[in-house]
Amino acid sequence: MTIQENVLLSGYSTMGLGGEAAFLTEVSSRMEVLEALSWAQQKQVPVLMIGGGSNIFWRDEGYSGLVIVNKIKGYESYDEDATNTYLTLGSGENWDSVVARSVEAGLSGIECMSLIPGSVGATVIQNVGAYGQEIANTLTVVEAFDTVTKDFVNIPAADCGFGYRFSRFKTVDHGRFFITGITLHLSRIPLQPPFYGALHTYLDAAKITDYSPKSLRQAVITIRQSKLPDPATVRNNGSFFANPIIPESDYAYIASNFDNVPHWSAGSGSVKLSAAWLIEQAGYKDVHDAETGMATWAKQPLVLVNESATSTVQLLTFKQKIVDAVQQRFAITLEQEPELLP
Repeated sequence: MTIQENVLLSGYSTMGLGGEAAFLTEVSSRMEVLEALSWAQQKQVPVLMIGGGSNIFWRDEGYSGLVIVNKIKGYESYDEDATNTYLTLGSGENWDSVVARSVEAGLSGIECMSLIPGSVGATVIQNVGAYGQEIANTLTVVEAFDTVTKDFVNIPAADCGFGYRFSRFKTVDHGRFFITGITLHLSRIPLQPPFYGALHTYLDAAKITDYSPKSLRQAVITIRQSKLPDPATVRNNGSFFANPIIPESDYAYIASNFDNVPHWSAGSGSVKLSAAWLIEQAGYKDVHDAETGMATWAKQPLVLVNESATSTVQLLTFKQKIVDAVQQRFAITLEQEPELLP
């Protein structure tokens, strides 16, 4: 195991910002995770583990501990019967590569989450989802090292505390578990309509009636590429804000003052609103902010783009401008999706 010192963290976030890590190492197995944690304990420094960096950004002050970069690979398939298949995956696998491979095998359950950047392990923390699917729908178990029990554990999906872009790993147990693998339950039965709104609209317009996993994956890729920047070439963290969930009474007030408000039922007397629509209505569509060097992506205002910012403070300043504008216009406080580390 190689420990690097004073590593610039901007290279470990697709937003391209942040200070230095005192120490950094890569791990490719469970044993190396244990070695890294043991090293950090001996040095008496804090430790955290990251994946591809697509859903995190770093403070300008950097990190005084050890950053573990997860490179744990693994893809094992088990057919329970002619319909049901289980995939056991290393948490450092590239998520979209896993989706592509599962689709080629004719498996359904994660095809609508195509082209989402990042690693397999990160999908669990955020309960990643898109176009009507989310990881909670297919996950069966999470394998992780528990820093409390000092041992590897298997956590059933029912115990992960999943909600909308939410899990126990992101909240009450933040930092407790180092996720090393997951198992998904997929099906050979293709999805059937009705589909998520934007996907349904695209399929109808393109007159696509083939709903195979491969066909739906290609449709999602086409939609995403038409409106989202590639983090490999444009510095961004994808959707920066979660769609807010508000009481039906609050939605009724907004709908009485605005036409065609995009919304979805969230159950229990709640409504989910489009954060992108709120941002656009607040005047932040395709805005290029000279003060901070940040911008909103022209085709999707949910995406904050680093055009020339050199500090995380600039990003946070621009973020707050948007939050304040939406709050003033709608009395709704947007919540960010990517995690600010440490």
